[in-house]
Amino acid sequence: MMPTIGRRIAAWVAQRSYDQLSAETIHEVKRRVIDSLGTALGAYYAAPCKIVRAKAASLHATRAGTVWGTNHYTCPELAAFANGAMVRYLDFNDTYLSKEPAHPSDNIPAVVAVAQTAGASGKDAILAIVLAYEIQCRLCDAASLRKSGWDHVVYGALSSALAAGKLWGLDEEGLEQALGLAGICNVATRQTRTGHLSMWKACAFSNAARNGVFAADLAHRGMTGPAEVLQGPTGLMKQLGIPEIRDIVLCEDGDCMIHKTYIKCWPAGYYSQAAIDAMLQLRPQIDRERVKSIQIRSFEAAVSIMGSEPEKWHPTSRETASHSVAYCTAAALVDGDVTPESFDKVRLQDPWIRALMGKTEIIEDPELNQVYPHGAPAHVTVTMTDGGKVDKRVDFPRGHSQSPMTDDEVVAKFRRLAAGVATDETADRLLDRAWHLDELTDLRELFEFEVIPY
Repeated sequence: MMPTIGRRIAAWVAQRSYDQLSAETIHEVKRRVIDSLGTALGAYYAAPCKIVRAKAASLHATRAGTVWGTNHYTCPELAAFANGAMVRYLDFNDTYLSKEPAHPSDNIPAVVAVAQTAGASGKDAILAIVLAYEIQCRLCDAASLRKSGWDHVVYGALSSALAAGKLWGLDEEGLEQALGLAGICNVATRQTRTGHLSMWKACAFSNAARNGVFAADLAHRGMTGPAEVLQGPTGLMKQLGIPEIRDIVLCEDGDCMIHKTYIKCWPAGYYSQAAIDAMLQLRPQIDRERVKSIQIRSFEAAVSIMGSEPEKWHPTSRETASHSVAYCTAAALVDGDVTPESFDKVRLQDPWIRALMGKTEIIEDPELNQVYPHGAPAHVTVTMTDGGKVDKRVDFPRGHSQSPMTDDEVVAKFRRLAAGVATDETADRLLDRAWHLDELTDLRELFEFEVIPY
């Protein structure tokens, strides 16, 4: 019999080893770990993050995953859930755009939690992170979930389960079982990202990762799952309408997908990044009191996801505002930057931002559709009351893989987010150990730390 698609993926994961990774790929993982720690610290005292930490703290385990910022150990599933929600909350962690969009660093908290539980080394964690990025991004290349109303976190349950299974030392058979267990019961709808967005947006992937870790743990203990979870007569491909997964291509030549993902410069949905970048470049030429209209031309996904719903024009929550191209662009013009503070409740009612949003239109541009997903373009045109115009097109916003942030910029972002949450001494220690992740034999050296009391 021909192997199932799941078995083919499991075999690929089983065959990967750390010595196959290039120095550039290892370095990129370290950058993503630093970025993830920074985004978690920046979100640390937000209400949803307090909730998930309290949930994780309700269970204690002696040798398991740390709840970041504390000395509390909990089961790996809850550690993945709590830390993942913190990484995701600000919408500031990395992104990948393809047929399906994703935030692949969402996998990192799950990898860390299982690595700690399994007593794995920094090298083991680096390999698992690379594999998680590879699986999730290749699935995103293969088929869109969004077009049928499903959420990208469906792929996250699969990637996190395989990464966790690798850390637990599962062989090809065990990895196939983990994939079956993760895929059979973790189908999420895209309502998470539609209309008025709630706190759950930060938790959607971390919940999928929690379930992926749980699935891998069961497989590690001998539980079996449906072998044809992907291609079976009622499997994911048929039920979700994604037969293209059959053609998934996995890396064989060292061209790892992590290099094709993007670290964010601004804490907003990625579809607004180019518009923010363009507006910031135009800002020195604009007198906001003389703005007559703002036109933002972009590609279909940007318009439909972040510019088509009425809630995106009247945001009442951080989550909704950060997924409104109009809001993010207006905030960039008013404030000269977009930061976590741009989405505070008071800022959401800023009269200048609201007024500029009322003068903004967002249009799908067929020419820019041709650029996506290679680029994530926006063309911003600002017309003044005297008829004058300024405009700027950005195809690759800062942080995109075609315009990557430097190491210094990644560190600066981390320090901005850590300020007031971690002491300078703690921040220095985290950076030092993250840059030496491949030398760590115990991940507690990096991920066990305490924050400044709120």
